[in-house]
Order: sequence, then structure tokens, then C-alpha cells
Amino acid sequence: MTQFGPLEIAPIQASVSDAEWKARLDLAAAYRLCDGYGMSDMIYTHISARVPDAPDQFLINPNGMLFGEITASSLLKVTIEGEVLYKPELPYGLHKAGFTIHSALYRARPDAMAAMHTHTIAGMAVSALKCGLLPLTQTATRFYGRVAYHDFRGPERDPSERDLLARSIGEKNYCILKNHGLLTLGESVPEAFIAMWGMERACQAQLAAMACNTELEMPSPEVVARSCAAYDLTQSRRYGLLEWPGLLRKLDQVDSSWRQ
Repeated sequence: MTQFGPLEIAPIQASVSDAEWKARLDLAAAYRLCDGYGMSDMIYTHISARVPDAPDQFLINPNGMLFGEITASSLLKVTIEGEVLYKPELPYGLHKAGFTIHSALYRARPDAMAAMHTHTIAGMAVSALKCGLLPLTQTATRFYGRVAYHDFRGPERDPSERDLLARSIGEKNYCILKNHGLLTLGESVPEAFIAMWGMERACQAQLAAMACNTELEMPSPEVVARSCAAYDLTQSRRYGLLEWPGLLRKLDQVDSSWRQ
């Protein structure tokens, strides 16, 4: 059997702006956390971040690296039109579906600074339910009325899919790609990641409750509305900002190579 050693990736901190390096660090951390919390799918999903000082560019994973291998210097830098401005010296390039989804979001949503897409078992299962995500739990009420739905037409590799996805998500930050998976947007990588964490947990709880084969206890519309209002981002802190430093400490306790 062929033995594969660690990937050799040249550090690039000195050749990028401070703003881009900060985005790279946050994005690399999100990939490691996604893997650590069981939300990765080998190499088949993607998290991205807009380059803060170059809004027509974004960072995304090379198609071939496992999420647990991603480092700040390994991330591709791509324009919204598909030109790869930077890639490490590896035989891995840009994933077509990843580019289609993320470029669609950054092209349509100037406010979006990060996006996360997953294929978890729970997310895929809820994406296949006609009822979608239900406000069954306190966690789920955070997303009630704020989730967009996008019809499945096969893998998103056709550039024409970009306009359709942008139309489906509109001004919302959470989306269920039907028969596919979950998608979150945020004003930062931490916000997109923590939103996905909550959405994933809501999906897991819904599936567990539905699997009990007994009548579900659905909160009243009044309670759902009140709970939903408590998560109004104009009235509360942005999710991710408080949680993120602790998550980075957790990563560093295990392996700080994501910072390279």
C-alpha cells in the first residue's frame, strides 16, 4: 500500500494582507471544527469566506483535501467569475459545484462574508421531508420563518444555477437545499458556522422526535412567534462572536496546525 505523508504547503502569511490572513485563519478553523463536530463529508462539501479587502474574491477549500487537513495557507483564492488567483502546490483545484454555489451567494449578497454548506445525515434527511424544518424545539425556533428552500435539479455545476439559487435564498441567511443538504450565510465565518451548528442540531432533534412514532408536541403559534422574536439579530448579539474564541482554544489544545 502506498504511504502518504503530511501535505507540504508553503506558508503565505507574508504575501497576503492582514485582513485576508485573518479570514484565512477563521476559515481554516471552521473546516477543522466542521470535521471535529461530525459535519464534514470527506472532501465533498465546502465552507467559504469573502476576502474582506477584495470583495470580488473568496477563499474556499482545494478539492481533494480532507477538512481535517485544511490550513490557512492551503485555501484557494478565487474571483466571483471563477479565476483562481492562488492555489497551493498541490494537485487539487477548484470544485465546480463549490464554485457555483459560493460564487452565486457572494455575487447576489454583498452583505455575506461567509457561507457554509453541509451534507450531514440529519440535514439531508430533513431536506427530503415535505414538512421541512419544524419549530419543534427551542433551537429550531431560531430558524422559524427564516429558512429558504431551493429545489433540487441535480449537482450544482451549471453556471445558470447561480441565478436560481440566489433567487431562492433572497435575503435569508439559512437555506435547505431540497434532497441535498443545508446552507448558512453570515457576516463572518463564526456566524455562519454557529448558525450551521444550530441548524444541524435542530434537524437532529426533529428526526429523533419523529422516529419515536408518537404524536409530536408542537408549541403553539404564539409561543413559536415569541421564541422566534428572541432570536431577532437586530435585538440580540451576532451568533458566533462569543463562542468563537473558546472554539479556537479547543482546536489549539488538540492541534494548532490549522494556523499554518
